[in-house]
Parts: sequence; structure tokens; C-alpha cells
Amino acid sequence: MTDKKWMIAAKRADFNEIARTFGIDPLTARLIRNRGAVEKDEIQRYLYGTMEDLGDPYAMRDMDKAVGLTMKEIAGGARIRVIGDYDVDGVMASYILLTGLRALGADADAAIPDRAVDGYGLSERLIREAARDGVSFLITCDNGIAAAKEVGLAAELGMKVIVTDHHEVFEIPPADAVLDPHRPDCPYPYKSLCGAGVAYRFIEALTKAAGRRAEEAYGLLPYVAMATVADIVDLTGENRILVKEGLKRLRRTDNEGILALCEACGIDAASIDTYHIGYILGPSINAGGRLDTATRALDLLFAKGEEARRYAAELRALNESRKALTEEGVRAAVSRIAEQGGKLDRVLVLYLPEVHPSVAGIVAGRIRERVSRPTFILAPSGGEVKGSGRSIPAYSMMQELSRVGDILVRAGGHPMAAGLTILPENIDALRQRLNDACTLEEDDLKDVLHIDAAVPIRYVSEKLIEEMRLLEPFGKENERPLFAEKDVRIEGCRIIGAKGNVAKMTLVSGGSRLDAVSFRNAPELVTRVRRDPNLTVAYYPQIDNWNGRRILQAVVTDFM
Repeated sequence: MTDKKWMIAAKRADFNEIARTFGIDPLTARLIRNRGAVEKDEIQRYLYGTMEDLGDPYAMRDMDKAVGLTMKEIAGGARIRVIGDYDVDGVMASYILLTGLRALGADADAAIPDRAVDGYGLSERLIREAARDGVSFLITCDNGIAAAKEVGLAAELGMKVIVTDHHEVFEIPPADAVLDPHRPDCPYPYKSLCGAGVAYRFIEALTKAAGRRAEEAYGLLPYVAMATVADIVDLTGENRILVKEGLKRLRRTDNEGILALCEACGIDAASIDTYHIGYILGPSINAGGRLDTATRALDLLFAKGEEARRYAAELRALNESRKALTEEGVRAAVSRIAEQGGKLDRVLVLYLPEVHPSVAGIVAGRIRERVSRPTFILAPSGGEVKGSGRSIPAYSMMQELSRVGDILVRAGGHPMAAGLTILPENIDALRQRLNDACTLEEDDLKDVLHIDAAVPIRYVSEKLIEEMRLLEPFGKENERPLFAEKDVRIEGCRIIGAKGNVAKMTLVSGGSRLDAVSFRNAPELVTRVRRDPNLTVAYYPQIDNWNGRRILQAVVTDFM
């Protein structure tokens, strides 16, 4: 049984009129309204938006400076180094910049921070290494906005620097150009691009400046799509278009590294969707930066033949190791919470020496889901302590960290996720100060289950499910539609699957029957049904292709 607050969306509109105008079901019209599209032009873009609906890249502050400087440096034969980050967004952004710059004739290579050695973002080691290598021009991606000191060092060493980033801006670094939609002085209308999205818009602007058609950059869209989904940024507006267009091209990609990774993970490349990116391909790419080096993931994207298959197999194996480390970390965190006797701070700060720092963020996310409060997991790394946090909507994690910057070595991130480095002697102060400043109320700490509409199971049809595909791709802020119905009788509820974590059943209501499965709390659901088979269920409908048959099915996500 869920302990979440159930809330049914109550946004109003003339759903019948929208349905007539766009030739859709009134329920689909309601779902679109729930996702923020109100006016006809907004609904049109939501349903059928194209690359032509993206804003002008030159609307981004400093884009003209960045393009002018880069074109000049390329023409002058400058040695250019791209400095990315070790997650999917950073790897894909690095690939986008490298590929786009080289297509314009640039002498460009890339370096990616080592998670254990450098921590997050631009480091002094990478700056000095670039200077020793004769690099005269640095371009960051998915990092740099919080690296004023390091950017200043690069300038002292005679290098030009362009920062491309998408993280929160608290101080604009002294670079030659800074591309970040979150700059307070940036008029770019869409603020939720990931790092790869910003890098792509930069390459798009460079392509136009070189007198080429913008479409020449479209081949980079698959990498924007993978980064956007994996980085869990809002799947709205421009991101929605970039992912939709990127997925089309990704499904017919000829990138041998991506194809090899799909094969290693047992995925049909022709049917890749956001689930495969978010839960299978993305974690495998991330595993390189967590347990080895993210350079391996970047190399995968350039690899061919047997080399591509080798890199893919290595990343897949690293991801399996990452899963084991994550489970160990979650167990350690749960044990530490149990030691506190159930009395938890509003902001949970756990120092866990037994946790591998590379999985601290994943563990923080798992614990945040359990305790429904902002959670930081800290782990030792050399003489310092590395930490990752995952938040809840009512708590802006990066904003709160900025208030305790005097005791941090460095920090970076978003409202919902952040990374930090701190000295061991400051851990208790961090915990105390974050909680002293916390204004969260008890109601803020309750998870909310957002229901799109009360929909009886008799309304579910193959036609409706096919029409709901217009709402894809699903992700953050464009979630898969979720329905609810009261007083549903559950029949034949039983556990299936080798791991015993799936419940199979039939939903019965008003003379209608619908096959259903549940992947969450299956044992608890079965026990509950034995006591009382009549439940209120939250579900989404889907078509299950099994053994050559298409079967209508509900996936039950919550119950009470």
C-alpha cells in the first residue's frame, strides 16, 4: 500500500473542442493540457513540433562571441581541447563538440576528468596538462560554470576558454565566452537544455557561420537525445523536440559503438526508447566514469568493428559491477538509518566509509525514494570526502549548498541533484548547517502521486493506447500518463518471475476485465488482496507483445 498523497490533476480546458480540432480523443486532450500545453499553437508544437520550432541559437548570451572566437581559432590552426564530464551528458557533449569541430577542420581532441582524481568538473590538473600539451584553446561542456578559479588559471597560462554548461549559475567565470541558459543575463527562451543540448546548439551555430546548412548538424541529434534522457532534465519544449528527432535517427544509427552496446545489452537498436536509454544504455555508459574512466565511453562512440564490441562488453561488465556496489551502498545506508532509531533529519547527510564514492549519487537517489527527503551520501576519496545528493521538489539542493560554500572544497549541480567535495572535519558542520537552514514542512516531505485522470478500465482500448504514443517520448515533466479507478476487484493475484518481484492479476470493474501486472511491492500487493480484493489502483495501460499476440494490459504502479 502506498503512503503517497494521491492527487488527480484538475486543470481545465474545453477538451471536446481540442479533440475536434486535432482529431484526438478528449482524454488525450486532457493529458496534453495536464502537461502544460494550453493554446492551440502550444498544442500543435507539443504534438507535431519540429527542429524549425527551436529558438535561434544566437539568442543565447555570448553565442556570437563563442562562434567568432572559435572560427578564428580554427582558421589559425589552434590546438583545441574539449573538456567534458564523466557522465552520459558529459560524454555525449564531448562527442558532439569533437565531431562538430573536426567537421569544420579543427585540430581538436578531448579530455574527461577522472572522478577519483579530479572530482567534478574542470580541475587544475587538466588545465596544466593542456598547457603542457601545447593547447591554446579550451572548450568545456557540461561543466565549467562553477570553475572561476580554474578558468582564471587557464587564462594566466595563455589559453582562450569557452565555457558551455547548463548548471546553475552563481558566479560567471572569467572565460572568453560563457554559454549557459541559466545565466541571469541570458535571453535564450528555453532554460532546460542539458550540457549536450547546449553543445549541440553551439555546433549548430558554428555550422551556419561556416556557410553550411543547419541540417548538416542533425546527425548529432542521437547523442543529444541520449544525454537529455540520461541526465533527467525536463522533457518539455525544445528538449522534447530534440529527443523525438534524436530517437528517430538513433533507431537507424550506423554508429558501430552504439550498435555494439545495444547488442551487448540485448537491445534491438531499431526500437530504442527512453526506457532503454535511462535504465540500460545510459547506466552502462555511466559505468565507465564511475568505476574506470569515462574516456572508454567516449572511445566507444568513435570505435569500429571488434574494438567497438570490446569497449561495449567492458562497459556492460563495469555496469554489472556498479550494480553490486550500489546494492552494497544501499544496504549500508539503510543500516545507518536504522541505527538512528527512525528519527531522521529533514536533510539527510550520511557519511558512509564503506560506500564506493562513484555510486554515492545512485545510493542517494535510492534512499531519497525510501525516506522522501533531501539526501546526501558522503564517502572518503583520498584525503577528502566526495558526496552526491538527490532532492525533492520543495528543496533546491544547489541553492542550499551555495549557502554553505565556505566549508566546501567545491560543488556543482541542479536543484534536484548536486555533487560536492568537503574535508572530513567539516562533515558535521555541513549536516548541522543544512538542517538549521532548512524550511521544509512535514507536508513537503510526503511523496505525491500525480494522477492524470480517473479512468475506468473499460475505457482502455488499443486505439487509445496507440493515440497516447503522440505524447511520447516520456520523461521528467512529461511523464507517462497515469490513471486511477476506485473499487476495482483484483482476481488471480499471484507472484511470478524468477526473482519473485512481479505480481500478475486481473482487474475487474463494471463488467470489464483487464489483465494486469505490478512491478512494485508485489508481495505486499498479494498480501493486501488476500485480506480484501477490492482496491483503488493507479495504473497505465499498454500493449504487451507476447508470443506473437498483442494483449491489452494495465501496469499497476500503486494501490490503496
